[in-house]
Amino acid sequence: MSLQRIGEQGNIPNRNERFFKKDDYWYYNTREGVAIGPFDSLGEARTGASEFIDFIMGAGAPMVETLTRYGRHAA
Repeated sequence: MSLQRIGEQGNIPNRNERFFKKDDYWYYNTREGVAIGPFDSLGEARTGASEFIDFIMGAGAPMVETLTRYGRHAA
């Protein structure tokens, strides 16, 4: 079940699961399309995602623009 984000109106868009497991390690996807990890547990991945969100919220527009521009090409 997906919930609307603050400020969203209308139908809820499809969203991919943020956390995933690959080769016994956990990762999370950012909104910009970057997979971050590996983490030893889902709990550690959740903590990492929370810390990343805190960082982005304080980083400012240039950092967000850079992640958006290059994020999908990273890997």
